[in-house]
Amino acid sequence: MPQSLASLHLHIVFSTKNREPWLTDEYIERLYEYIGGTLRKSKCALIAAGGIPDHVHLLVSMSRELSVAAVVQLVKSNSSRWIHDSFAELAAFNWQSGYGAFAVSYSNIPAVQTYLANQKQHHAKKSFQTEFRQLLRRHEIEWDEQYVWD
Repeated sequence: MPQSLASLHLHIVFSTKNREPWLTDEYIERLYEYIGGTLRKSKCALIAAGGIPDHVHLLVSMSRELSVAAVVQLVKSNSSRWIHDSFAELAAFNWQSGYGAFAVSYSNIPAVQTYLANQKQHHAKKSFQTEFRQLLRRHEIEWDEQYVWD
């Protein structure tokens, strides 16, 4: 086959350093727009985003040319730089060092979009740690508690 084609979708989750509540309504939509632009420049697409002040969820259509780690590093480093350059009051902002990335089948994209859109209601009942553990279990990923939370 002379052409390479792919349909790769990921649900990516990462938090602010020490889960500090930096991402208030004042900043979050602009952050998602910036992340979307960063992804487009790399032949990826931001399909949906959601979160609360201490973490974000991104539904990303991946480029077939980039690794998961490269995309996450690109998003986190560029968005962190943009936050520091754009908002002097967020000078101490940082992302945590790790992330979670979960495969999403094309048929499940609408369900993940709904899940991301309802993050505020979801977290009225559940902590980030509980949610992240549930995602890890659902995707049968083993983890060591001492290394997950930074």
